[in-house]
Amino acid sequence: MDVAALILIVSFVLLLLMNVPVAFALGISTFLAIFSLGQVPTSYVVAHRMANGIDSFTLLAIPFFILAGTLMGDGGMARRLMDFASALMARFTGGLAYVNTLTCMLFGSISGSAAAAVSSIGGFMIPEMNRQRYDKHFNVSVTVSAATTGLVIPPSNIMIIYAVVAPNVSIAAMFMAGIIPGIVLGLFIMAAAAIISLGKGYGTGERGSIRQILTTGLGAMPSLGLIVIVLAGILGGVFSATEASAIAVLYAFLLGVVFYREIPLRRLPDILLRAGRTTAMVMLLIAASSAMSWFLAYERIPQAVSGALLALSENPIMILLLINLLLLLVGTFMDMTPAVLIFTPIFLPVALAMGIDPVHFGIIMIVNLCIGLCTPPVGTCLFVGCAIGRAGIVPVARAMLPFFLAMVLALLLITFLPALSLWLPRLMGQI
Repeated sequence: MDVAALILIVSFVLLLLMNVPVAFALGISTFLAIFSLGQVPTSYVVAHRMANGIDSFTLLAIPFFILAGTLMGDGGMARRLMDFASALMARFTGGLAYVNTLTCMLFGSISGSAAAAVSSIGGFMIPEMNRQRYDKHFNVSVTVSAATTGLVIPPSNIMIIYAVVAPNVSIAAMFMAGIIPGIVLGLFIMAAAAIISLGKGYGTGERGSIRQILTTGLGAMPSLGLIVIVLAGILGGVFSATEASAIAVLYAFLLGVVFYREIPLRRLPDILLRAGRTTAMVMLLIAASSAMSWFLAYERIPQAVSGALLALSENPIMILLLINLLLLLVGTFMDMTPAVLIFTPIFLPVALAMGIDPVHFGIIMIVNLCIGLCTPPVGTCLFVGCAIGRAGIVPVARAMLPFFLAMVLALLLITFLPALSLWLPRLMGQI
């Protein structure tokens, strides 16, 4: 490892330990590493690469999907989805845990944000589960783990970012590839909740009648229609992913303002401001990560890592296990966006050399990093869930262990059964 790469790693880790925001840690450490090269115009290169990193028509989908998710979150969709899930699942032992998981899956896929799912669904479900005498830390851990499924089930901003970075990977293929793995991940979380609920005797809710299921289902149907419109439009060639995101904003606006009438016009400036802040944070992460990615490519670090991994073993199973382990470690201290931008160019060549489809590898990477959202020290969903549930980090992290195990088992199943990710894209002619 040369001096510049060592400076990059050491400075980045030190800045993270000093609680410097990840985007600034990325930018500062990249600047120091490029400056140490000597012969490179540092300020020009960093500024140029940051600007180029976000100069993409495809990335315009991200602010639109963020705005659509914000509108959906404020427009009463979470409550209607929860009512529908409750009518379906509350009758079973530990039923509220299944309602929580299913609602997070539905709302997370619509909003495209795990943190939004934790705050929106957790605000309803955690107090209700507390009232029904479920353990408080169990309630938070169910919400935190289930919220990550929305990043695997489309539409998903992180899939758009991966498709931009990975060569010859379409957003439509990634969207289709995430449906079955996202459902598998949710089912494993439900299985963990079921085992715990049966062991602790958590109660059942009222049995939902057929009429109640139909009524709540009809109420939730317009919200679920967003997924259908986005996927059908992209797969049918009616519009691109970026155009689909703009249509999603219009649909969410009409649903929240006109149909459900839960968003008064006077609240729109606040909604736009919140969506703008989130967009600014995401774009700054993308820009800083793009500068670091240029440095890694300049120093040929991806080739060095690929060679080192392939030298360890030529067995695809061992290589995938090692990559999974490394990504799980990365996810504990780095946000998903910079992790995808930085580590896709490093690990994807290794996967391709092993004959692994890039779409399948993208799903593996995203599921890995979703687990990191639930783990300290940088687990965004964990901290949001603890704040909403008014619970301590340590006891919730302890209660998360069965769900963490369930998510890892789901990850291994998704990793070693490529058909889970590739069957739908192949069926739809996307790969």
